[in-house]
Amino acid sequence: MFVTDATTFLDAWRQLDTTPFGLATAQAAFLVSPAEFSLATESAQDNAYMAMQSSTDPLRALAQHAALAQALRTDLPVVTFPGHPATPDALFPNNVFATAPGTLVVGRMRHAIRRTEAERGDIRSFFRNVLGYTEIDLSSRDDLVAELTGSMVIDRARGVGFCGLSERCDEAGARAMHEAFGLRMTFCFRLAPGEYHTNVVLAVLAGRAAIIAKDGFASVDVPDAIAEAYAPHVVQLDAAQKRAYAGNAIALSSERVWMSDTAGRSLENAQRALLECAGFRIGTVPLDEIEKAGGSLRCCIAEIF
Repeated sequence: MFVTDATTFLDAWRQLDTTPFGLATAQAAFLVSPAEFSLATESAQDNAYMAMQSSTDPLRALAQHAALAQALRTDLPVVTFPGHPATPDALFPNNVFATAPGTLVVGRMRHAIRRTEAERGDIRSFFRNVLGYTEIDLSSRDDLVAELTGSMVIDRARGVGFCGLSERCDEAGARAMHEAFGLRMTFCFRLAPGEYHTNVVLAVLAGRAAIIAKDGFASVDVPDAIAEAYAPHVVQLDAAQKRAYAGNAIALSSERVWMSDTAGRSLENAQRALLECAGFRIGTVPLDEIEKAGGSLRCCIAEIF
């Protein structure tokens, strides 16, 4: 089912099959390390979160990324692939590569510099030859834009996708991802002007809780409907917390939600209590150097289901 308005979404949500669709959290994850970390001018055309006036420290970015991988390994196995200086955004692989059980999905990126990432034979070979996954390749299609789990936030337990339309994803891309991930339902909506990815304004945590930045959506009906679906375990972010990447969070186990140190420090005590009530500890990692590139912790993680 593919729905495009809040009322239809809530009606369909109430009628969802209660049988679990799949695992609520990933079995493993992979990262791509930053190489000669820099900011991609092409990506800045539609990513207002990028700190283009800032200088960058490649060694500090590499150290923060390594610390992230080490921290995440306390929850699940993590594989790190090397980056390349020619693809400075490659440290955000979740936009290019994503998985459903037994399937690797390769996205169709808006910018040419990111389409180069989709050509990586080592990552494709890892899934095909080592894990035995089949491949659904959207990267060769010129009739859509689909930046995978940047644009599509997925409740894996229920098989429900939340897809925000922007310059990084059009409706054709949303429908292609719905089919590629084999979802029960996708709720498709427009993001607010200036927003580029859904996973900056929405996180769904192991199917039990949601973090929502209401001002990141074009219509208030959308975040209100999502909040109703996940009530009472809903953390509402203000604009400053959204800017601090508090919405760019992920649960990689049933007991912990990960976000950057900047994001974690932005939360109020009542918001922390809401996450704790939902059964989550908060894990944080300093990523302020990496965040200059317009993404944060969740953007760095490609989940393996």
